[in-house]
Amino acid sequence: MRNLFANPDLKIYVCDELLNEFGLVSSRPKIRKYITEDDVEETYKLMDKYCCYIPIREKAISSVRDKKDLYLLSLADTIPADFIITGDKDLLVLGVHHQTKIVTYKEFEGMIKRREIF
Repeated sequence: MRNLFANPDLKIYVCDELLNEFGLVSSRPKIRKYITEDDVEETYKLMDKYCCYIPIREKAISSVRDKKDLYLLSLADTIPADFIITGDKDLLVLGVHHQTKIVTYKEFEGMIKRREIF
């Protein structure tokens, strides 16, 4: 993941809502089986170093199944973003939101390797 953050051809955006969700999700016991406190701290450091903070200006309208995910679509509309990279099935089922493709990390990594983007 460090390579993705450090890739000079990518711009990665975060907002308050995303940072808050990362903090909540990363503290869940079932998630802590897979990541350590050091992993969480490292991710925060990578976000601080490589990500652009953007306050959400656009409010997305979507039929997303989980309304708590609307902030990600709103962030994508505010930028506008080319991709949302997620493991969230409620977002992945959409496939696309306006100009933004919604893909898994593995799919995005494959696109980079195949030089489908840039």
